[in-house]
Amino acid sequence: MDHNRDQREVRRTAVVTGGAQGIGRIVADALREAGYRVAVWDHDAEAVAEESVRHTGEEGYLALGCDVSSEESIGLAVAETVRQMERIDLLVNNAAIHANKPMADLDPGEWRHVIGVNLTGPFLCTRACETELRRHRGAVVNMCSTRAFQSEPHTEAYSASKGGVLALTHALAISLGPEVRVNCISPGWIDVSAVRKKSAARQEELHDRDHAQHPAGRVGTPLDIARMVLFLADPQNGFITGQNFIVDGGMTRKMIYL
Repeated sequence: MDHNRDQREVRRTAVVTGGAQGIGRIVADALREAGYRVAVWDHDAEAVAEESVRHTGEEGYLALGCDVSSEESIGLAVAETVRQMERIDLLVNNAAIHANKPMADLDPGEWRHVIGVNLTGPFLCTRACETELRRHRGAVVNMCSTRAFQSEPHTEAYSASKGGVLALTHALAISLGPEVRVNCISPGWIDVSAVRKKSAARQEELHDRDHAQHPAGRVGTPLDIARMVLFLADPQNGFITGQNFIVDGGMTRKMIYL
């Protein structure tokens, strides 16, 4: 007699913030292909509506409006995700914004908004999901950036927020272990120009020089990041926590002399 016949197969649930466009959207798609139920939390109502239509009739997909800088908004998203998906096993803190402009033109309110979404957001989302993540011995993947290590002009708010994500990652790994593993990914140049809501999707023209400057020989794609998310989420890689993984085609290892 098969004693497991009546047991329902457990499907893990992943939350992807900022998952209606860009890297987040491809990460969400890759997780679904890997068998996860996926809840996308995104602040862009137009993008959320488009993703809901794209997944119409699909079981195990949920798109919710959520402001990751707001405790109230996150709380509602957690409650609805657990209500519909029953559990949370993986949190991908991907949502991010930027306000790249000269310091003299950067309003303090804009600075606080970038920090609020990019740094405070991952903290608040992880805190709100902590009980579920601990219960299911889950994982957190934070989206950092190579901007945490090097900069172009006028990126102070974004770079500072991503530097904070790097430190937040190892702090959370220590606080949440051993039940929950926490790692982060630092993408380099990832072409997401066509992976946006319809009103904003415009494929950027990439030239041979764009690809050639990368030691790997090409500009990155969102799927390069999605594959790393899948690797870090896999329980078989349970000895990895508190780490940052740079996925940039080798650019941060390249010395450039003009």
